[in-house]
Amino acid sequence: MRVLFVAAECFPLIKTGGLADVAGALPLALAKLGVDVRVLLPAYPAVHDGLAEPQEVAALPELFGGPARLVAGTAAGGLKVLALDAPHLYDRPGNPYLDADGEDWADNDLRYAALSWVAAEIGQGRLGTWWPHVVHAHDWQAGLALAYLAFEETRPATVFTIHNLAFQGLFPAARLTALKLPDAALSVDGLEFFNQIGFLKAGLSYADGITTVSPTYAREIQTEADGMGLDGVLRGRGEVLTGIVNGIDTEIWNPETDPAIDATYGARRLRGKGIDKMALQERFALEIDQAEPLFCVVSRLTEQKGLDLLLAALPELLDCGGQLAVLGSGAGWLEDGYRVAAEAHAGRVGVVIGYDEPLSHRMQAGADAILVPSRFEPCGLTQLCGLRYGTLPVVARVGGLADTVIDANDAALRDGVATGFQFAPVTAEALGFAIRRACALYADRRRWQAMQRRAMSREVGWAAPAADYLALYRSLAPAPAAALAS
Repeated sequence: MRVLFVAAECFPLIKTGGLADVAGALPLALAKLGVDVRVLLPAYPAVHDGLAEPQEVAALPELFGGPARLVAGTAAGGLKVLALDAPHLYDRPGNPYLDADGEDWADNDLRYAALSWVAAEIGQGRLGTWWPHVVHAHDWQAGLALAYLAFEETRPATVFTIHNLAFQGLFPAARLTALKLPDAALSVDGLEFFNQIGFLKAGLSYADGITTVSPTYAREIQTEADGMGLDGVLRGRGEVLTGIVNGIDTEIWNPETDPAIDATYGARRLRGKGIDKMALQERFALEIDQAEPLFCVVSRLTEQKGLDLLLAALPELLDCGGQLAVLGSGAGWLEDGYRVAAEAHAGRVGVVIGYDEPLSHRMQAGADAILVPSRFEPCGLTQLCGLRYGTLPVVARVGGLADTVIDANDAALRDGVATGFQFAPVTAEALGFAIRRACALYADRRRWQAMQRRAMSREVGWAAPAADYLALYRSLAPAPAAALAS
């Protein structure tokens, strides 16, 4: 079977969030099941520079305002990439979506319409010699691919994955012609959303199958409270909507072999984790003390991620003897809030503003617990890394967090199945109570280490999700079984 992924980012070439991790790891997991996956990406400077042995596949003399070409190459790990090299759209420094002032690029509609249009052309076999049985579009930036394909007489099967419903890609309805869309597309059953063009809604309306990244999130987004205005559309398409929990690359995230951490360790020999903790305490200028539970945060600093709640709950964390290390960036007032907290509680709170991939590995290895207090969370990846590294997650009971962490209630502790701590409702008070529960259990080293070993035994890789995606592809692809094997 041949599958075209369409995404705006992909690790290790370009990353701003979890979408990149999925777009980079899932194709490699599918390849182990015999699926030929190509990932179509914009050729941002980082993508252009990161491809090995690039070869031109097709020339496009005019693509939404300038010349372009389709280039095939490989990324680290053997990931097969098709890069849309359109300098007038993508040859820009910094964040792929935002300009130097932190504002959306004014032509983002054209930039991602071009990506989607080329995806549809590949899906029709019009660019190069490779064509897919399934076009799998990810998030709003790829949503129009399914709209373009919907108006073709014949087409491959289509799948649309929602990674975060909050980002919908909304643009003025007057842009319809500029985006090469027919008038018929601007309807309530198509991509129209409150008199605007909705890129994400296009994916929801036209896909043969819709997935999101956890079963709980799939249920939540069909409610008025969490549907972001699209709950009616999602309920209407409920028969083709399913939740498949994300995985992580367990070769990259492996405490037994991780080159980024100070001491490797495993479930049978946890001693190295203590060495990593001391190194992390030193890195964040915290008191060197094994007796104090060290909590960490690796996240965007936003209200969605609940990081304002953590600031409010910080007195609880400190009062029960905890330490806090934070890595992230985001809202300026939250960045300032954590800087102030670090200054006020020197030796107990440490903060690094920004993102540092190797440091994130050191934090997973060195911390005792990782805090993920999100108000909503489609799946979440940092708690999966936490499980892998024996860094017990403290999570809000929402979305994929609820699906991947087993709360350390009395029954779960007695049965030996607990892997972390859940809290609800998503308030500072409930978060503070969960932190106190974690601190109390940390004092019982035998039970804490038993939970660590249990967490590290959880399957958090891509093998099971990849098998679920393959089953979905096979249920949707119109080609005979013999053709799907090719």
